[in-house]
Amino acid sequence: MFEHITYSGSIASQYDMLIKQLDSLLEGETNRTANLANASALLNQFLDNVNWVGFYEYINGELVLGPFQGLPACVRIPNGKGVCGTALNEQQVVRVADVHKFPGHIACDAASNSEIVLPVFINGEIAGVLDIDSPVKNRFSAEEEEHLTRFVETLSRHL
Repeated sequence: MFEHITYSGSIASQYDMLIKQLDSLLEGETNRTANLANASALLNQFLDNVNWVGFYEYINGELVLGPFQGLPACVRIPNGKGVCGTALNEQQVVRVADVHKFPGHIACDAASNSEIVLPVFINGEIAGVLDIDSPVKNRFSAEEEEHLTRFVETLSRHL
């Protein structure tokens, strides 16, 4: 059962605890939607200074809105468009310090100023992306990208 955990210590130890909690929370559950929903809720609880945390699933050549925490969002994003579509197309993390300077940025929430998008793979195939927005410019560090990548890898084992 889910229990609230207070995260303290170094960022690495905080993410270690978060990832252990994710692994425990998803243990034995095979429903993809349920696992994505719980992962977005867990990240939303854990991360400071974010205004949107969620998933877009790769379906029929485009990204389609999946489970998320935050304001209503764009439902479909074409491959290669915006930060999410770029991460999908390049199949790599895209970290943007100032979304207003990103060519073709899709503004679902005008309050967003920075963003990180991480591809989600299942059995080596792209399945979608994790999208996290922040109202703070330059919110996401290289170190945090590394830990979020570990989070997504752990999640992928449960999808």
